[in-house]
Amino acid sequence: MARWAITIHGGAGVDPKLPEQSQEEAKRVLARCLQIGVDALRAGSSALDVVEAVVRELETDPFFNSGRGSALTRRGTVEMEASIMDGRGRRCGAVSGVSTVKNPVSLARRVMENSPHSYLAFEGAEEFARDQGLETVDNSYFITEDNIGMLKLAKEANTILFDYRIPDTCSALAGADNHKNGMVMNGLPISIYAPETVGCAVVDSNGFCAAATSTGGLMNKMTGRIGDSPLIGSGTYACDLCAVSCTGEGEAIIRSTLARDVAAVMEYKGLALQEAVDFCVKERLDEGFAGLIAVSKTGEVAYGFNCTGMFRGCATEDGFMEVGIWE
Repeated sequence: MARWAITIHGGAGVDPKLPEQSQEEAKRVLARCLQIGVDALRAGSSALDVVEAVVRELETDPFFNSGRGSALTRRGTVEMEASIMDGRGRRCGAVSGVSTVKNPVSLARRVMENSPHSYLAFEGAEEFARDQGLETVDNSYFITEDNIGMLKLAKEANTILFDYRIPDTCSALAGADNHKNGMVMNGLPISIYAPETVGCAVVDSNGFCAAATSTGGLMNKMTGRIGDSPLIGSGTYACDLCAVSCTGEGEAIIRSTLARDVAAVMEYKGLALQEAVDFCVKERLDEGFAGLIAVSKTGEVAYGFNCTGMFRGCATEDGFMEVGIWE
């Protein structure tokens, strides 16, 4: 029997001025969701079932940017995306532009298991969700008062707003010179780098790996924008060696196919899991900023990021458990 292990994240690139109260709330949410995964693994659940269950819980809690609490488009609506991948046979499913499905990660799994396709988007994904009998809600369910206020600030600043949960920082945003801080996305200035995508990577007691990622994307993003989270090989990847979920600057993660690269350097360079993570974060992101979590088939856990902090947690069969934000 293999050793099971689980790791989760709630986004990379944390404002160093994040209030202590918000830090503690983030840790409480991560610890609760991590425990759900641990309990399921102890009961013998499969890696695929566990990553879905944990990400569903993260989607349901409004603290992070997925499901309820998702970032808003410039139109003030929510367009969510998610993906899931089973290392057994590298089966995968993904969705984008979802606006009424309560748990996009479950829709992604239905795409994988109950459709002839790997990826559905917008109205096609919504129609498939209804056909599958998944729970749907009005788009307003996902929208919080905090996010309405943050969208207003982002529009006033004429920028894509990443860390939309820090009022003290956002209040000065409109007067900031974004070019001076050197933070850009595809050459365009942005404000503060702190996206809060959620993800989970698991290896079960049979040595099978799985990963899932879910997000609302960027505050004040263009309608129709698709990031890395639903793109297999970029934001999510699982195979017989490992499982990976990424978070951060989506456009940089897409360019580097970051999740797949972790598995590739393990396979082709013979690196151990943490070595592979470190290599990819250091060598594959060019000028981008991101973080990732990973597990190996032998029960190792690893993470890495090249920005300030990453909301994360992990647990292993031998009793180790950790929730953290900073280095």
